[in-house]
Amino acid sequence: MNFLAHIYLSGNNELITIGNFMADGIRGNKYHKYPNQVQIGILLHREIDTFTDAHPIVRQSTKRLHKNYSHYSGVIVDILYDHFLAKNWAKYSEVPLEEYIENFYANLETHFEVLPLRTQKMMPFMIADNWLLSYASIDGIQLVLEGMNRRTKYVSGMNKATKELVEFYSEFENEFTLFFEELIIFSKEKLKTISLQYQNNL
Repeated sequence: MNFLAHIYLSGNNELITIGNFMADGIRGNKYHKYPNQVQIGILLHREIDTFTDAHPIVRQSTKRLHKNYSHYSGVIVDILYDHFLAKNWAKYSEVPLEEYIENFYANLETHFEVLPLRTQKMMPFMIADNWLLSYASIDGIQLVLEGMNRRTKYVSGMNKATKELVEFYSEFENEFTLFFEELIIFSKEKLKTISLQYQNNL
């Protein structure tokens, strides 16, 4: 899953949300140097990624893209799924998307010192261009995919994937909806389990 989904699946704890958001930049056991709540978020992020990558519905989505984008298909599906989460946000949260995102940006600024350097450098661009809100439109997804294509030195061709998004829009949306219902349940249970392990270790 991409940024918005990871943030949403973190629950209401600010530091768990920070950990889940920044987890891609934390390798191996280096998460141990962070506060416990941040560690919980990092571990939750890893559980979500493992569950997502192995799920048959997600594989159905990635299979549709594999011919044109090979191993980048999973990254593209993560981004497309964030689009459907943003588009259908009212179904998943009583807090309006714009307000939810503003609260998250404020959370990032409050806990700036906890963020790894890579995330600290990315944060001003993310906020200035409002990446998370841009996911709600196809034009916004196009900009995200163009940025990802640049990061792969233009070899991924990910910038072209809005073609498949438009062509198979209802299929991707249905797959996201079915999968995300399962992912919400899985994430809540994992968050409880990981949090309990940390409580028992205190």
